[in-house]
Amino acid sequence: MVTEKLPRIVLVDDLRSFVDGRLAHVARTSAAGVEVLARHRGQRLNELWLDHDLGEDDTIWPVVEVLERAAFEEHPFDIGVVYVHSANPAGAEKIMQALRRWGYHVRSAAGSPHVGYLAEAD
Repeated sequence: MVTEKLPRIVLVDDLRSFVDGRLAHVARTSAAGVEVLARHRGQRLNELWLDHDLGEDDTIWPVVEVLERAAFEEHPFDIGVVYVHSANPAGAEKIMQALRRWGYHVRSAAGSPHVGYLAEAD
């Protein structure tokens, strides 16, 4: 019997979801994003989608710091691609610069048709 492994996808965004219905672990706060990363430590993540502004005073920076610290300690997370889909251009650029510095494969996904606001919240 052949079993297919579903891709491991994590989305950190306070409001948006995948509009195409793909399966993903969704974190709505930076604290939840850090927790999801911790649960997936040692496993390959195919995609990590990051928004910059996560509502109120929360931002993605605690998540970015976890990724940076892991790389600094020479045990980076195994992530295929980090997509930065933030509508905050300055914040998105800082995220991409920080993660590229540590060797993560990062792409801008601002305005991506894959991520949007759904009628119902998760």
